[in-house]
Amino acid sequence: MGDSGLKALESQVARDLQRIAYPKSDWVPPRYDTSGGRVLDALIVGGGQGGLAIGHGLLRNRVTNIRIVDRAERGLEGPWMTYARMATLRSPKEVNGPDLDIPSLTFQAWFEAQHGAAAWLALNKIAKEDWVAYLLWLRDTLKLPVENRVEFQRVDPEGEYLRATLVHLADGRVETVRTRKLVLATGIEASGRWWTPPVVETLDRRFWAHTGEAIDFPALVGRRVAVLGAGASAFDNAATALEAGAAEVAVYCRRPDLQRVQPFKWLSFPGFLNHFADLDDRWRWRFMNHLLSLREAFPKETWQRAAGHPNFRLETGAVWQRCEAVGDVVRLHTPRGRFEADFLIVGTGFDVDLPRRPEMAGIAAHAALWGDRYAPPAGEENERLARYPYLGSTYEFLEKSPDTAPWLRHVRLFTFATTVSFGPSGASVNAMKFAVPRLVSGIVRDLFHEDIDGHWQSLQAYDLPEFLLPGEEGAAAPAKPVIGLF
Repeated sequence: MGDSGLKALESQVARDLQRIAYPKSDWVPPRYDTSGGRVLDALIVGGGQGGLAIGHGLLRNRVTNIRIVDRAERGLEGPWMTYARMATLRSPKEVNGPDLDIPSLTFQAWFEAQHGAAAWLALNKIAKEDWVAYLLWLRDTLKLPVENRVEFQRVDPEGEYLRATLVHLADGRVETVRTRKLVLATGIEASGRWWTPPVVETLDRRFWAHTGEAIDFPALVGRRVAVLGAGASAFDNAATALEAGAAEVAVYCRRPDLQRVQPFKWLSFPGFLNHFADLDDRWRWRFMNHLLSLREAFPKETWQRAAGHPNFRLETGAVWQRCEAVGDVVRLHTPRGRFEADFLIVGTGFDVDLPRRPEMAGIAAHAALWGDRYAPPAGEENERLARYPYLGSTYEFLEKSPDTAPWLRHVRLFTFATTVSFGPSGASVNAMKFAVPRLVSGIVRDLFHEDIDGHWQSLQAYDLPEFLLPGEEGAAAPAKPVIGLF
């Protein structure tokens, strides 16, 4: 168990990868820019679970000339150790994704190698710290080329390639990279903004923070905290404040009842996860308009974590109509009456809005949105959904207007903003085993098609005989017959 168990597992991984390595040869012809520099086949922005899985998939397909960059320190990629304030993943422990269906690379294999099968059976859900440790182990075991503290700033077309601008945060060095394909696997916040109601935004920032931001929880000791929103993140933050020593935490829900049904459990089956993207626009819009209009329910553990504190309170039917600072206190006006708090935590979710992101400026100006491509029937309109990008069949951006930005097809998105086009995918552990192969297949297809002239010429020039005839240079001499004694 422990380190010895992991070493044995890593040996098993090496054997498994060797057994499924066929075909082994690198096949993507190298390309060079005008200065003679090697052009990347793919640049992946984001070293969290999505970026790692995509890198894994490309290497499995022998697309090896890739880089993976992430602006965070090692171990801080993704949300898990920053604004994800849950104790465990919300997915069931059996979920698999970044392993891409290699049993020895699954979380279960990693966990059992250290703690044993009995501990796995006793485990309820995956601790987020364990998930981070697992992802780092996966990254190291697969030798994925992740570079930390490297920030993606923008992308521009440059002839037949993309020109990506990167900043090395350790020393401020700016790097220009040419790449054939770009994948943005940059997490939920990279496609718009954390949304805050205007009634809160006007308050001095010393009174409030969003759940997607850094929050000084030790500073809440002995204070009254009000949390707006009744989703999983709102309750996770409420529980964190209670555990930090807040005097009182109240969660305010605008609906009369909590959302306790989790519709995303319903859709967790191969037909939906693998083929939702194949539906026509009418069905995709109808499903996602329904699902994204619901407040996502949270597991019972999340409820128990918060409600188990005697100083926790839930106020339903209590939307914040007006907020005003009175001295060092915030007064909240709701249909249920007036309340007071010392600090507010806003858990009102995320708004997809590509133009708000500076690194997406060049893309957002030309990319098609759902509002550009689909007019829903009366009664199904949704302004928020209309701002989601309308993506091609393998997660590529499409042009808003024909022939204005053909280079967009080389940029793929793998964030929460893919949801209307693909269902849960770019921000979902549950869907990763279906989503990543689709995206990777698109890149592999494009690289092959774009090099088809070279492949044709290579085929015509291919003249390697399977064996040599006697007398040909390098042919082995005929074996002498063995005369035996009888």
